[in-house]
Amino acid sequence: MNGLLGALLPAVPLVAGLAGLLLPPASRVATGAAGSARGAAGSSPGPAGGAAARGEGPARPVAIGLGVAGAAGALAVALALLVGLDGPTETSTTWLELGGLTITLGVRLDGAAALVAVAVAAVALAVQVYSVGYLRSGPADDGEVDHRYPPYAAQISLFTAAMLTVVVAGDLVMLLVGWEVMGICSYLLIAHDRRLPEAPAAAMKAFLVTRVGDVGFLLGIALLGVSAGSFRIADVLAHSHSTTTLTAACLLLLAGVAGKSAQFPLHTWLPDAMAGPTPISALIHAATMVAAGVYALTRLWPLFAASPTALVVLGVMASVTLLLGAFAATAQDDLKRVLAWSTVSQLGYMTGALAVGSPPAALFHLLTHAAFKALLFLAAGVVIHALGTASMSRMGGLRRSMPVTFWCTLVGLGALAGVPPLAGFWSKDGVLAVAQTAALDGTGPAQGWVAWLVWLAGLLGVVVTAWYATRLLLRVFFGELRDPLLHPHDPPAVLRWPVLLLTVPSALLGLAAFWPAFADRLFTPATADAAGTSASASASAGELVHLGPALLLPTVLLLVGAGLAWAGWRGDPAADPARALGPLGSLFAAGFRLDDLQQTLVVRPVRALARLARTADLVVVDGAVEGTGRGARGLGGGLAQLHRAALPRAAAGVLAGALLLGLAAIVIGGLT
Repeated sequence: MNGLLGALLPAVPLVAGLAGLLLPPASRVATGAAGSARGAAGSSPGPAGGAAARGEGPARPVAIGLGVAGAAGALAVALALLVGLDGPTETSTTWLELGGLTITLGVRLDGAAALVAVAVAAVALAVQVYSVGYLRSGPADDGEVDHRYPPYAAQISLFTAAMLTVVVAGDLVMLLVGWEVMGICSYLLIAHDRRLPEAPAAAMKAFLVTRVGDVGFLLGIALLGVSAGSFRIADVLAHSHSTTTLTAACLLLLAGVAGKSAQFPLHTWLPDAMAGPTPISALIHAATMVAAGVYALTRLWPLFAASPTALVVLGVMASVTLLLGAFAATAQDDLKRVLAWSTVSQLGYMTGALAVGSPPAALFHLLTHAAFKALLFLAAGVVIHALGTASMSRMGGLRRSMPVTFWCTLVGLGALAGVPPLAGFWSKDGVLAVAQTAALDGTGPAQGWVAWLVWLAGLLGVVVTAWYATRLLLRVFFGELRDPLLHPHDPPAVLRWPVLLLTVPSALLGLAAFWPAFADRLFTPATADAAGTSASASASAGELVHLGPALLLPTVLLLVGAGLAWAGWRGDPAADPARALGPLGSLFAAGFRLDDLQQTLVVRPVRALARLARTADLVVVDGAVEGTGRGARGLGGGLAQLHRAALPRAAAGVLAGALLLGLAAIVIGGLT
């Protein structure tokens, strides 16, 4: 039964997505005509003609129904799996056998997979419902309906199905399929609004940067499959790989994780992806895409635990990513880009937990982050939808005109910063606690200096995160509105309810760690075996929640960061606290100019090489082919001219040839 539920989990949104792709987009002409008719009539349409008068057409309601039903169905299956799954289970069937390699179709289920599936489906459902109102019309509420909503809703369903495939996959090839489908779905969804010139460019950048990492991911999977003789995850984990093969495969897999989960140095696509619709930003940052890399690492954790080199690379990458994202978030003016850089930083906490040997802590933070980051992006979307701008320089004082959005955002930012007792406090403390233990006691699979690096970076990240979260709250919701042309207001119900419901897990999910049934699900047999203990022993030895004096240090650092931001704002509420950064502000705002570095070291040389190859193809290859053709045509033309010569000239030519032959014969005969 559990195997059937595992197979249904990605199948439900997949069917909804494929059905949605068959729907025609709404007609631009019909939309414009409906808007004109509504303006001319000056009255609200009746129930029968409401959808047509709004310019929606019949496809949009069907697309909404399919999208919501697909996400709701996936959530129902995930919840049934969470309740009914009493232990790890796996079902598979052989799909292909190629040269001694076995590729299977099947699912690999455990408590962690069920919890992640619930988070993915819940966020997808919130995004589907939220999108109904968010993509109805523009910020000016001019009545223009998004005529491309049917493919948009279908692509969200396919995106969800791809992530759920990664969650339940029992075979590396099956996991790779879901991994790559997410890539193409992210490209299509980020570029949804073709009217924004930056959207297609951001989509292309996300696609190409993640493809760089995916090449390594594919090669890593190939190495493991060839070494084990099977791509089935259980077989790959059970096989005794050579040290060289294991290290090479893990490093290649880390390249794919760096691309998908926006880790340094392949993180640059994520802030630019904010050009896409805000609900898609919530989906990518909270439940899909960036979470896929961290989750894949937890599924293959025993391999990384046996590779010290890979853990060193992972720990350094996590620490750099954590601080890079945090500092870059301090100087952003765009509301969504602050949240985007914060995602980069929080992903560093997750990979840092893995580097010091605690997949449960990484998964716990992944789950709480899914809740509060989805909340923050959807709340940001409410603000952007109401004001028509994402620039914090134009905002201010919104707590009075948008009280519901203010309180929800306050909870989300508190969870992000780690304010007790909100969800992010418990999960982030779990990461810091395991890093502290690994650093001070020398426990864990990584080298001691790696644990110290992760722990100190995490502590500094607490200060910086509290600073930029407080700055965002003050700039957007306190003070006075800096642009009098804006008219803020709280959202309609279709936007408000997803935000309100996400506030609940953002506030309370951390407390679930005190419930043994929840904590035990995060300690999977694979992670326990890698540590050489049983799952129950791991749970008792490394609790998700760490109560004790160690909690004081992160709390004090949190107060320091928030206090510094508040002090900078209190002196001049109209000014940006980021002015205290001085000349570093422009460096942080540009993401340490790593985009420029990539342009210089990678993009420009590749483009120059491409131009050289194109020139060589046109001049050398095409020149040789076309030159041969022109030479053949010229020679043929000359011979044709001779062939078409007049009879006297032809006869003279024959006689001259005969005379030359005769003379040659006489000369040769005389010599002999």
